Amino acid sequence: MLGRLSTPEKIQRFLDEEVAYNKEPDGPTCRSPRRVLRDLTGHCMEGALFGAAALRRLGHPPLLVDLEAVRDDDHVLAVFRERGHWGAIAKSNYSGLRFREPVYRTLRELAMSYFEHYYNPAGEKTLRAYSRTVDLARFDHLEWMTSEEDLWPVAEHLGTVRHYRILTPSMERGLRRVDPRLMAAGRVGLRE
Repeated sequence: MLGRLSTPEKIQRFLDEEVAYNKEPDGPTCRSPRRVLRDLTGHCMEGALFGAAALRRLGHPPLLVDLEAVRDDDHVLAVFRERGHWGAIAKSNYSGLRFREPVYRTLRELAMSYFEHYYNPAGEKTLRAYSRTVDLARFDHLEWMTSEEDLWPVAEHLGTVRHYRILTPSMERGLRRVDPRLMAAGRVGLRE
């Protein structure tokens, strides 16, 4: 199956079209890429792990970046570089929080491309920071790509790495609510 996912775009399409969003009805999970592939279900962390494994098969290092939010869930990206520019693969119920073409010169530019689309149900723009990259090769001893166990050590590690703030306090105080049309557009294709 992974052999068919020969480009970042095909990996994203697979996550969008074949993998149901995991709402964790039986409690929290942190599935490995093998389990995502077997169960055809995953949430943002699980989708990022899957994306990183698929990118690794294409010769990219398996890198994750954590987008940190307030009054909202964090979002995790599998990031890659092509021709010196960053792109991302991501699993989300919100259309604006998914794939990014590799056109961003820095990780900050990439993270900022998610800013307007990162909001909670109250319409607050919630993105506040992004992490440095985490190379999942450091977790090869856990067999993270094929493990039958939940990968909580990876998720916990993401929370401990350095994050870079993107807004000053005065910027945060001046944020406006998300336009209702953008909120509606972000929910196109949402699987309830």
